[in-house]
Amino acid sequence: MTEILVLGGGCFWCTEAVFVKVRGVTDVESGYCNGHTQAPSYEDVCTGRTGHNEVVKLSYDPAIIGTRELLEIFFLIHDPTTLNRQGHDVGTQYRSGIYVTQTAQAEVARELIAELTAANAFGRPIVTEVLSLDNYSAAEDYHQDFFERNPYQGYCMAVAAPKVEKFKKTFARWVRE
Repeated sequence: MTEILVLGGGCFWCTEAVFVKVRGVTDVESGYCNGHTQAPSYEDVCTGRTGHNEVVKLSYDPAIIGTRELLEIFFLIHDPTTLNRQGHDVGTQYRSGIYVTQTAQAEVARELIAELTAANAFGRPIVTEVLSLDNYSAAEDYHQDFFERNPYQGYCMAVAAPKVEKFKKTFARWVRE
């Protein structure tokens, strides 16, 4: 049985680049969610006026990898302490967010955030929102598998590739073979 979890960790190219390499993740799709415009375009979302977040929708097999493990990877590869920003990407579409399709996923997310907060893991408060998934739509085709198709593009080399390497080094047991 497959479960769905949607994550916003800044630019979806970077987030997707990591999760396509995670064992137990069966599909990754870049998209937009939790805004008020129906089926927005990338250009619409980039204005910051649609309320949408750039996200990746993960389909995963919970018999192989659990929600907690996915979220541990998520917190490794982005900064959950910066509101509406990841590095040089600024705007509400780059906010840190966990968008759940099941109540149990929200409970796991809140528990992990509480543990990370108690441990002062990031030295600043975590601002990641945990909400039910709403108004999701897939991003345009040219955004799908962007890193895989464009590994030598400047942004991919400077931002996405280091996240992939950090994941591989820290979570070697979860790297897809």
